[in-house]
Amino acid sequence: MATLAHKAKSLVIEQPIWLFVAACIVVFSLSTEHFLDIGNFKNILVQTSTIGLIALGLTFIMINGNIDLSVGAVLALAACLAVDLQSSIGIPLAVTVGLLSGVVLGALNGLVVWKTGVDAFIVTLGAMIGVRGLVFVYTEEQSFYATDFAYADFGTSSIAGIPTLALLFVVLAALMHWILSRSVHGRNTYAVGGNRQAAIDAGIRVGPHMVINFMIGGFFAALAGVTLSTQMGAATPNLGRDFELWAITAIVLGGTKLTGGAGSIVGTLGGVIAIGILRNGMNLLQVPSFYVLVIMGTILIAVLFIDRQVNRNAEQELNV
Repeated sequence: MATLAHKAKSLVIEQPIWLFVAACIVVFSLSTEHFLDIGNFKNILVQTSTIGLIALGLTFIMINGNIDLSVGAVLALAACLAVDLQSSIGIPLAVTVGLLSGVVLGALNGLVVWKTGVDAFIVTLGAMIGVRGLVFVYTEEQSFYATDFAYADFGTSSIAGIPTLALLFVVLAALMHWILSRSVHGRNTYAVGGNRQAAIDAGIRVGPHMVINFMIGGFFAALAGVTLSTQMGAATPNLGRDFELWAITAIVLGGTKLTGGAGSIVGTLGGVIAIGILRNGMNLLQVPSFYVLVIMGTILIAVLFIDRQVNRNAEQELNV
């Protein structure tokens, strides 16, 4: 019992976002009648699974000291390819092509950042604009609709009473947590983000390592596009707009530093769920949706300010 309490205390100290999640649950459970319904929590997991999948891959990139602003556009491209091609090559191959598009675009982003030395923010900003344009060219500004009902059925299916998309997100979050915290690749991710020169001196192949993380980010963005299109039974060229901002917000709320070298999947998961609970709870309270944006923006700025102050105080103590 004492060990469990100690672990809970450590989680709150290391991942304060979960304290915020708990506070939101208490507030909304007292404010609205149906918030604590099991069905509502299932809805929250399904609704956050898209942003959550993007955030899983993006966490690796940001801990690496980079960023990828093109994930929303990659999501749209993968979704459009998966829906459009299924009538000619079948669902499995169409989904494979959609996922591969994300991996290829991620590799391209990583290679450009590695070989040119241009900041990832600039490279992926250009990719965001370019890929979004490519989506509009490919779709001719039209929406695609799934011709096979089995595709849309997957988005609404359940396993043992748990929505398939929610279960997929949780399982992949556990897998990526293990990779980040237990594998050599995960340790190298922190090392490269913390001090790139020291990582090079330690023998880490920084360039190829960053490319792999961009490929991971591209894969998860594409997977999010495929799963979202199964929910909708369709894909549109505007799909995924601003999703990169929501994912980055969730990751930063979860404790990942924009400068790299620190962060975790557990924190990212907390950030994703916090956003989902806020949006869901305020929707149940019939609060206009734009207030959620105001609140999330305010919380994000506050978190960044507090994080900066804590780091500044820590540096001053080290210099004393």
